[in-house]
Amino acid sequence: TVCCKIQYIPDNLVSRFELFLFLLFYEPVTTPCGHTFCLKCLERCLDHNPKCPLCKEGLSECLAMRKYCKTVLMEELIARYLPEELTERRKIYEEEIAELSNLNKNVPIFVCTMAYPTVPCPLHIFEPCYRLMIRRCMETGTKQFGMCISDPVKGFADYGCILEIRNVEFFADGRSVVDSIGKRRFKVIQHSQRDGYNTADIEYIEDQKVQGQEYAALLVLHDSVYDQAYMWFNSLKQALKSRILSHFGPMPAKDPDPQANPNGPAWCWWVLAVLPLENRAQLPFLAMKSLKDRLNGIRRVLTFMSRTRSR
Repeated sequence: TVCCKIQYIPDNLVSRFELFLFLLFYEPVTTPCGHTFCLKCLERCLDHNPKCPLCKEGLSECLAMRKYCKTVLMEELIARYLPEELTERRKIYEEEIAELSNLNKNVPIFVCTMAYPTVPCPLHIFEPCYRLMIRRCMETGTKQFGMCISDPVKGFADYGCILEIRNVEFFADGRSVVDSIGKRRFKVIQHSQRDGYNTADIEYIEDQKVQGQEYAALLVLHDSVYDQAYMWFNSLKQALKSRILSHFGPMPAKDPDPQANPNGPAWCWWVLAVLPLENRAQLPFLAMKSLKDRLNGIRRVLTFMSRTRSR
């Protein structure tokens, strides 16, 4: 048999699988219980249930190791007797990978928490839709996806941050821990969905640079707010400081040129990440294109925090 015939398909994935249900095997693998499936089809099923789609034998070991037994004989038979069909099947796969690799259109969006450029963002992945999303990010080689906070009307906010995956640790039940870090800010142009997770057409945003006297004033403001933030952090209790350091790392050093990075100084984002602000209060800082406005906003928050503590 050279058709992928999966009998167990979760109800919410039926429409997506209809196209591939009787296509030629692509990257066939055989489970320890002796059943053969397309690699991608098997992984999609295991996102929902860690058992063989046919005999229901547990496949937790496969999930933990992420190693599947490649069916070499099946591949050789297909390549020899069905070369045209294999070429067409490969074309479908490559077109999908090219579409998934686009980091401007239909970018995968993880709706969870605030993320900032240069700031680490560890994630616990357990929902099937996000398991699929992370796996696709790794397969395409981009290792990137967008992070946005939720929005009661639109589903997720109009601004977010691209995260880059540094490492993924898988567990036997299919869950994983993703080590990611913020890269670039973006504005959402269009909200949409794909295979159960959110996607968006986006445009990247950068700080607007200033020159002359404005730049001189910006340097003074930058140094002043940095010193204020540094003093605030050092005034915290040691236990709290230790928790912050273990999660976010040390406060980045002051930038000689605050406009060198299109997202602004790294220490600004570190401070915003550790300040006890609600997500809705943090979101405007992500959307700002003026470093001066961002620094003034941070200064106001730090001043308020200092006054509150002194009472």
